[in-house]
Order: sequence, then C-alpha cells, then structure tokens
Amino acid sequence: MTLSNPDPVGAGDGGEVDLAAESAAVAATARAPWYLRLPVISHLRRSVGLQRGMLVAGVVLTAILLLCALFAPLLAPYGFADTGADGEAFGTHRPPAAAHLLGTTVTGFDVLSRVIWGTRTAVAVMACAVAASLFLGVALGLVSGYVGGWLDRVLVMLADAIYAFPSLLLAIVMSIVISGGQSHAWGGILAAAISITVVSVPQYFRVIRAEVVRLKAEPFVEAAKVVGTGHRRIMVTHLLRNATRTLPLIFTLNASESILTLAALGFLGFGIEPTSASEWGYDLNRAMSDATSGIWWTGLFPGLAIALAVLGVTLVGESINDLDDPRLRTRKRRRRQKEAKA
Repeated sequence: MTLSNPDPVGAGDGGEVDLAAESAAVAATARAPWYLRLPVISHLRRSVGLQRGMLVAGVVLTAILLLCALFAPLLAPYGFADTGADGEAFGTHRPPAAAHLLGTTVTGFDVLSRVIWGTRTAVAVMACAVAASLFLGVALGLVSGYVGGWLDRVLVMLADAIYAFPSLLLAIVMSIVISGGQSHAWGGILAAAISITVVSVPQYFRVIRAEVVRLKAEPFVEAAKVVGTGHRRIMVTHLLRNATRTLPLIFTLNASESILTLAALGFLGFGIEPTSASEWGYDLNRAMSDATSGIWWTGLFPGLAIALAVLGVTLVGESINDLDDPRLRTRKRRRRQKEAKA
C-alpha cells in the first residue's frame, strides 16, 4: 500500500495564492509609470466594486471643493460681500430665479456667490491646520518613540492632557484671544487652524510614536546601528518611511474636522465677519430665523456645502486606508475565493 505524503501545514488555505497575488500586484505596481504610482491614482487602479465607487465619489467631491476654491473669482457671479450690481440692489430673501440661481439672504447677499467663495475659506483653514498638525505631530512622535526615556514620558503625558480640552471650546478661546471674537479673514482662519492644530497633534503623535517603538526593535534598524549609521539617518530613512502608512486616514479626518470647526465658530458668532470673507457657518447662523418663515434656500445650500465637503474628504481617507491595509485586502480576497468555490 502506498501512502501519500501529507500536505504541508497551511497548504490549500489560500495562503500561497494570496502571497503570489500580492507579489504579482507589487511587481506590476513597480513597473508602472510614475504618474500611475501617485497616491490617489494608484488606489483607483487597485480598487474594485463598492470600494471604487466610494473612492471615486470622494475624489469627485474633493476635486469640486478644490476647483471652486481655486477658481472662485471666475465661478462666482458676484463678490462675497456684494449686495447689488449695476447700481441696483439685489433685494432680500429673493427666491431662486434666473438672476440669482440660489436666491438671496436677509442682508441681500447672493447665496450662490457666498457658497462658492466659502470654499476658499474652508480650504485655507484645512490646509493651514492639517499642515501644521502633520509636521508637529510626526516630528514629536518620531523623536519620542526613538529617544524614549523621560522625554517620551513627558510628551505622552502632555498628549494625554491635551485630549481633555474639547476642540470647539479651544477654538472659541483661540478666536477670542487672536481677534476678540470678531475676526477678519486671516484672523478667523488662524483661530480655527491653531485650535485644530493643538487638538490634532496628539493624534499624529500617538500613531507615529507607536509605529516607531515597534520598528526600532526590527532587525533592519539594529543592523543599521551596527554598521554605524547616524541617528538622524535612521530616524528619517528607516523609521519615518515605514511609520506613515496610517497617516492618510488621520490626515483626511483632520481635514474634515477643520471644516466643521470653522463652521461651528461661524455659527456661534465667533467666526469671520461677512464683509471680510465668506464663511458657511455664519450663513447658517443668519438663516436660522429664515427657516421658521419658510425661507429654505438661505440655510439649505451652505449646510449642503459643509456636508458634501466633509463627506468627500472622509470618503477619500477611508478608501485609501482600506486599500493600504494588507489585512483588509487578505480578508476580501479569501472571501471571494470562498464564494467562487461555493
């Protein structure tokens, strides 16, 4: 009687297929032109089904936000503070019509122009807050995780303490300190950006520190130390490049949070003056009394702009995080294999 050799442990469970598919995907990505390896484009090429639909929807909404901010003077029919044109006043509470596609507000502003110009304010706050948070959080997390000791304990304690401050309360305090509560354009932008930066830095700090603590015990880091590689080169070349995988999700969440914080400041009356810049939260505040009178257009479109801007940025971040997480890809691939066998 001939006995067949037993299958090795792990054979037949899809592990070898997963590894081969992953290796083929990596090789195909390495051979692709440089423009196809850009972050969003490469994720679009790898996405399928519902995940691709979510990513495409997020990219479209985010692109519309950025294009409106960039070409606001060309897209907006009037200025953000204009209440008349050609010597004639717009009128107040005019419903949507050919002259004003989204109607006018109680102060005579054109709603469409205010919504389009508001994208500039939102993008400015988002860019300032996220850039500052990313730089400070990554730098502090990298140093804390690599150096360790008392410095690491102090920074971790400070990060935990900052979590006790509500972001909106901090934004209100910063707005009052910077500009007395009634802000010009850059005063309101800086108030929102600084408050979001202070609150968001611990998020980047914790993620980068945890990854650096894990990576500095890896053999390739120990080998770099043995051959005499300097600490700065180890931190930048070996640790930083491998510790930033989860940053896109935090990046997009902070971007959407910055838009919401700026809108909350304007809604509560601590935002930007309407003659200095257009801001969606201020327009919502002025539209509260209109809603009870059946005047729906003054509050609907600014609120819809906030919701779509936040949704677009969030969808991009969630989709990129799913595509970059190898555990999620493995689970989805194995589920498809089981469905095919069934």
